[in-house]
Amino acid sequence: MFLSFSISLTCCKKQEASNDEITLTPEYARGFVIHQNGDYKEIEVKQPFPNSTASYRYLLIPQNAELPMHDPEAQLVRVPVKRMVCTSTSHIALLDLLEATSTLVGFPTTDLVSSPKARARIDSGYVTDLGMDSEINMESLLSIAPDMVMGYSITGDMIKLSKVKEMGIPVIINGEYLEDHPLGRAEWIKFMAYFLGREHQADSIFHQVKVAYETSKGLTMNIQIKPTVLTGILYGDTWFMPGGQNYASTMFQDAGYRYLWDDDLSTGFIKLSFESVYERGQDADYWIGVGSFGSMAELQNAEKRYALFRPFIDTQVYTYDARKGSTGGSEYLELGYSRPDIILKDLIKIAHPDLLPDHELYFHRRLE
Repeated sequence: MFLSFSISLTCCKKQEASNDEITLTPEYARGFVIHQNGDYKEIEVKQPFPNSTASYRYLLIPQNAELPMHDPEAQLVRVPVKRMVCTSTSHIALLDLLEATSTLVGFPTTDLVSSPKARARIDSGYVTDLGMDSEINMESLLSIAPDMVMGYSITGDMIKLSKVKEMGIPVIINGEYLEDHPLGRAEWIKFMAYFLGREHQADSIFHQVKVAYETSKGLTMNIQIKPTVLTGILYGDTWFMPGGQNYASTMFQDAGYRYLWDDDLSTGFIKLSFESVYERGQDADYWIGVGSFGSMAELQNAEKRYALFRPFIDTQVYTYDARKGSTGGSEYLELGYSRPDIILKDLIKIAHPDLLPDHELYFHRRLE
């Protein structure tokens, strides 16, 4: 999946398959591959949701082209798509980067969207609010006649999306959030691009993000003493913390921190008690990522024990929600998947400001 299928595949792993099929594997993303057979492309989503035992296949057919012989299990999608419904704000960021925001015609709970381009379309009446994500209004969806719906599933419950498919609307599952590496998540811009016919653009954008990320990472390679960091907050009685092999843990390590739970072997999130987090993290140098809390007072009012942590005492607590859209949507949760290079620079700037003297925090800010 580089500039095209006809030039050198320096960014992809090329594998010959039977019946003249070529399989192209992305550099970092592990959740999808491209199968090229003649003039047709098929995208395979290898892990559509956690613990999935089957992959999903999407056959991309140019407009007005004849249908080839194909696997009946593969879903057909006419490309390039002109009218799209997205269900995650991270999908909208991909449209923005590919200069394809004009294809967005529907979204559940549009107030969550922070993108100025998408908000302009929403405010002008070009994007229909489809209600809550789990309860998409089917009548509204049918009325806007999208060429496809890009969805996702965290639990594997596909009942609602299956009903959309039964209505004759192709449903494409995006599994970007399951990637363990930050650049793996960013590489899903190529996945989106195939449906829009913008593969060249996607390759160029991803290459720039990759170079920026790796360049920043290189700045921290020789750091001998790394500051410690904890993250997350309590939800009820449970503190959700990224596992030691989670993408967030990778970013902390690449930014020159010692993540205090880096000995954990899980790639998802681990559930901990307050006491266990305090035992290990009470003397952390930094606390980065405190949900939607906007001030130290809000944080302490929610849980008085937060004030016992040294980063709270030293006012070294940072939120990633420094930027919000006009209706309150989080730009970090929207754009962050696609731009891990910006997140990495923020993290480096917080702990090692001399390494990036000209960078100003973008997603993050210190709570006061």
